[in-house]
Amino acid sequence: MPFSLPRKIQLYAIVVLFIFTTNCSNSKSNTTANTATSEVNAAIPVYDFKTFEPLLYTDTDKTYLVNFWAMWCAPCVKELPYIEAFAEKHPDVEVILVSLDFPKDIDTKLKPFLEDKNINAKVVLLDDPDANSWIDQINPNWTGAIPYTILFNKDKRLYFERSFESINDIETQIQNLN
Repeated sequence: MPFSLPRKIQLYAIVVLFIFTTNCSNSKSNTTANTATSEVNAAIPVYDFKTFEPLLYTDTDKTYLVNFWAMWCAPCVKELPYIEAFAEKHPDVEVILVSLDFPKDIDTKLKPFLEDKNINAKVVLLDDPDANSWIDQINPNWTGAIPYTILFNKDKRLYFERSFESINDIETQIQNLN
């Protein structure tokens, strides 16, 4: 007579196996996402304004979203998932996240923050102490408050001294460039 487990134990074993397999799969995909994050921002360039400024202009048909932010800025952090979702949905738009954090914090705070938040958009760090000068060069109407976003192409520029409330909010503003 062959050995047979009771029906309840068989069902229990199947459920446990399913949960274990699902958790392993999720863990694997999270690791993949985090690896992608660290690869994209493995080397975060540090610019002064003079070397950064060319990133604010184009003579091609490409559309750009340049967002000035910092880890300590709550509205900035709140809008990052919307910008990240927009970047994933619209790979034809160049997204540049300009961190205003300290260069000394890149490895100890900024990179772990980006990994924790699954930010894959390109991040650069702007380290120029003469903010009063470069803020006016970007837009004389900018008070210096962040988040601050510039949407532009070769024909038009739009400035936003506010946080975006959704991916649809960003998409609507991008449409205003055309």
